[in-house]
Amino acid sequence: MILEENIRLIFGLKIRMYRQENNFSLSELAKKAEMSVSYINEIEKGKKYPKRNKITALASSLGVSYDELVSLKISKKLGAISKLLNSNILQELPLDVFGLEPRNLLELMSDAPSKLSAFVNTIVEISRNYNLTVENFYFSVLRSYQEIHDNYFEDIEKAAREFRKKQINDDEPLEQQLYSYLRNYCGYEIDDESLSEHQALDTFRSVIKMSDDGIPTLMINKKLNSRRKTFIYAREAAFQVLGIKERSMTYSWMNVKSFDMLFNDYMATYFAGALLIPEDKIVEDVREIVESRTFSFDGFIDLILKHNTSPETFLYRLTSILPKHFGLSKIFFLRLDHIPGSNKYTLTKELHLDGLHSPHGTVLSEHYCRKWVSLKIFEDLEKNRKEGIDQKYLCDAQVSRYITSGKEYFCISVARALPLVDETIDTSITIGFLMNDDFRKKTNLWQSEKVRMEFVNETCERCPSVDCSVRASEADVLKKHQQEKERITALESILGKGVVS
Repeated sequence: MILEENIRLIFGLKIRMYRQENNFSLSELAKKAEMSVSYINEIEKGKKYPKRNKITALASSLGVSYDELVSLKISKKLGAISKLLNSNILQELPLDVFGLEPRNLLELMSDAPSKLSAFVNTIVEISRNYNLTVENFYFSVLRSYQEIHDNYFEDIEKAAREFRKKQINDDEPLEQQLYSYLRNYCGYEIDDESLSEHQALDTFRSVIKMSDDGIPTLMINKKLNSRRKTFIYAREAAFQVLGIKERSMTYSWMNVKSFDMLFNDYMATYFAGALLIPEDKIVEDVREIVESRTFSFDGFIDLILKHNTSPETFLYRLTSILPKHFGLSKIFFLRLDHIPGSNKYTLTKELHLDGLHSPHGTVLSEHYCRKWVSLKIFEDLEKNRKEGIDQKYLCDAQVSRYITSGKEYFCISVARALPLVDETIDTSITIGFLMNDDFRKKTNLWQSEKVRMEFVNETCERCPSVDCSVRASEADVLKKHQQEKERITALESILGKGVVS
């Protein structure tokens, strides 16, 4: 079924196409059809659909038949537009986040249909080859939105501050206060048994069930410790405080139905982080770290425990606080999962602020550099486990100097066993800072004696190091690039410098 909006868009694009083929300006067509320029403009943009007599006048002015104009059939020239409209992807993709409307994209395509058709087809082909879905696109858009705003949202910070001031007493346990707020103020039922009755639901942290009379039941996984329950309660309170209606019913995600749902869930998660780790308190604590000349691994862990939160929530919170309050905006956040005893490492979450930094997600078949602190810390975690050392979290830091680019990053990583989802998986959380002149002026942490420097690279397949003791794969990609350069050099010697581009 073709949407009414699409019918207007198709008609408008046809008018625009035929006008351009006749080399008519808007004013020339308006004069011939005896209509105003503004009206013709609104027709072409898909805002207006003219009556029969006006369509007849337009057809006559453009030298085409009435039936051709009103037909929903699109010429080959606009074939990619037809593909977009028939797929309904314009309704699925969150173009409004970029300040776009469907008609904006279609106007661009009608200006250069052949080139943009090829571009659209290329994107579709890439999506198929890499198994990209609309869901993947939503997450990419969300990350872009976070990066544009330095992952700091003043309105959510303000809402969390006001809620804390009104509802929270710092002298009482936060978990119980949030539990009471949901039960007594919001009318929630809290159920910590139902999820455990279904093994297939054992990895969910929580599920929301709505009764016929609109009463929500928060089914929470009983495996969660007090700290994680507090986060779930805080996140659930956010939906009430922020008045969010469109949301997911499961946490973590099962599927993403719309970008608005994904965005709303992230705002609720952001609120929870701002509530659990108040802006003013963490700014004070982080200032002590930034201004220090040494970096204490134990001290950093103590700071996470002080705020009664997980390493992931704490380090992710830093990505909001550091750019806003300390001007440290060139940072990245990574979460890596690892099965102990295996040689497999999976990048499961990343965020890059003020540029794409190293390391970052790359080709799935390549092996991440084993000298990253994010990976090396797993060895220490596994060693402690074998030696019977019961350490809740493990912290390490490193200056990573990239062999190929020469860039340096100061990286802090915290590792732990991944609870709830799969107790056989370890995870490391890392925050990294590009060590440019601005970073070196604002902090001396990187000069700490405890922080070692390592030469690293993106992946083993791209690394030129010849004496690496932890290489997981040959430098196949690098060798391919070198062979290409050799071929270019040989061709230039035959054809002349600058002939080969």
